[in-house]
Amino acid sequence: MRTRVLVIIAVALVAAGAVLATLTGLRRRSTSRSTLVPTAPTDDGTSSRHRERMHPKKPQSSLAERWTTVDGIDVFYRESQNPPDAPVMMHVHGFGLSGRYLLPTAERLGDEFHTLVPDLPGFGRSGKAPGALDVPDLAHAAARFLDERGIDKVTLVGNSMGCPVICEFAYHYPERLERAILVSPAGGLHNQPLPRAVGQLSRDGTREPPSMIGVATPDYLRFGVPSTFKMFRSLTQYPSLERLLELHIPTLVVIGDRDPLLPPPHRVKEIAERTDTHVLLVGIDGAAHAINFSHPGELSHVIRQFMADRPITDDPDSPGNARVYEVHRGVHHPPSKADA
Repeated sequence: MRTRVLVIIAVALVAAGAVLATLTGLRRRSTSRSTLVPTAPTDDGTSSRHRERMHPKKPQSSLAERWTTVDGIDVFYRESQNPPDAPVMMHVHGFGLSGRYLLPTAERLGDEFHTLVPDLPGFGRSGKAPGALDVPDLAHAAARFLDERGIDKVTLVGNSMGCPVICEFAYHYPERLERAILVSPAGGLHNQPLPRAVGQLSRDGTREPPSMIGVATPDYLRFGVPSTFKMFRSLTQYPSLERLLELHIPTLVVIGDRDPLLPPPHRVKEIAERTDTHVLLVGIDGAAHAINFSHPGELSHVIRQFMADRPITDDPDSPGNARVYEVHRGVHHPPSKADA
């Protein structure tokens, strides 16, 4: 029952956003420009009041919880305490959500990587941009967040909408992306038209852990109706598969066999085998869409193996019946060190 409440909230936001957009004649902005217009930080205490109001009353993570300013917008983020020379890994959240649901996986990797988990502008505890953002806008926002932190190169880990954001980041800033990790990449023909995507989202809500509702509900409510339609349409129309196959860096794609927003693993494998790619495709039996939250042990285990170019194996320490296995390795993906 609790899981269905989460589904109702998400679907209601999508439907209400569509109605609102129809009534106001919302137009889709060009994907070649960002709606994040740089502005100077306010001097009237507005920023301080926002941060005081939105900062967690109790720590929600073992990572440090911090604030910064990106284009005049308050951005909330979590950061590990690793030495400065640790490899940088940033986690990018999905549609309507904050980075909080990514923490189970991110925290497990925080001892090995300089880990960052921001709430992108307009999401979670961060401030809202002047206009509703789409996928290219969020990619530019992610780049400017890294600029503010003084970070030049990064490995990006995304879930759902975070995967198109990473693909768009790679398109605009290829020299800055060392590796890409795409978990349950949403977007494209499989999520069209809009009613089909809403149905897929509804089915997924019943397959996620009940504890997801306490994390996701506040995020959906903060995201609000005005932002919903443009972001959801931008996500479902984004050519995720095409952009994914264009990546020229080592890329890990992780999918669950119970994810209704994606084709089944065997179908994804058939598509991946049609071209020579840099993609390593890994499946997790028993997982749905929010793998970063539901299967953090298995996912963090796979990410460590991918980053070290080790063979993909199941994680014997993760509880439950989930099974990790390699589905496909592109001809241009680095061979595992065991095979080298």
